[in-house]
Amino acid sequence: MPLFAIPFPAFDPVAVELGPLVIRWYALAYLAGLLLGWWLARRLVRRPGWSLSPAFVDDFLFHATIGVVVGGRLGYVLFYNLPHYLERPLEIVAVWKGGMSFHGGLLGVMAAALWAARKWRVPPLEVFDLVAAVAPLGLFFGRVANFVNGELWGRPTDVPWAVIFPAAGDVPRHPSQLYEAALEGLVLFAVMQALAWRIDESRRRGLLAGVFLLGYGLARITVEFFREPDPQLGYLLGVVTMGQILSLPLVAAGAWLLWRVRERRS
Repeated sequence: MPLFAIPFPAFDPVAVELGPLVIRWYALAYLAGLLLGWWLARRLVRRPGWSLSPAFVDDFLFHATIGVVVGGRLGYVLFYNLPHYLERPLEIVAVWKGGMSFHGGLLGVMAAALWAARKWRVPPLEVFDLVAAVAPLGLFFGRVANFVNGELWGRPTDVPWAVIFPAAGDVPRHPSQLYEAALEGLVLFAVMQALAWRIDESRRRGLLAGVFLLGYGLARITVEFFREPDPQLGYLLGVVTMGQILSLPLVAAGAWLLWRVRERRS
């Protein structure tokens, strides 16, 4: 056991409880990510080079919300726990019991972006760039909410900052949720903003989406080495996890988009 193992803070996963109305921190994390992303996206599209408008962002917020929730839930069902839900199909809609997948949510938002681009007759790749510029905000709040809920903890470790999660026994573990909040959230957000406020979107379409996919994929693959695999799946292909397998196509897609931008410019 490490010398300075940290007991898990006594967080209450419920933020607000008014009679039958119960609002959890996880729901507020989704709300914060969507609203802050909407606010930032409205500011970005006012810059020269963007063909999108604040009115488009306002309309797209609804589609993106549906895409995140529906895609995230279906992704979890299909990628992580399909046998369970085949036996209990009615539980698929029980999102309040937990179980969301980033990769599924990403596919849901991509579908929403294609729908909105067709509706407004704007370049789909530009919509993808806009989503990529603000998505790390939602990732940051979501991972912090995972830590507050004491879920998706890391593997056993003896590092000084190890945390003992009540639901994971008395074994000190990596606070991998905070690793992901830092890499997928704060670091990736800083990179995306540094690019989004400097480039001419009309000449670099696909750059932001490519950097995001590549950056997220590499960050997720890295953190998965410190995160406990999902118990119903365990390790796949030796020491490889489902999260790493699902992130490999993102790395490939991000690299392809960056190559495409470079070839187009040259």
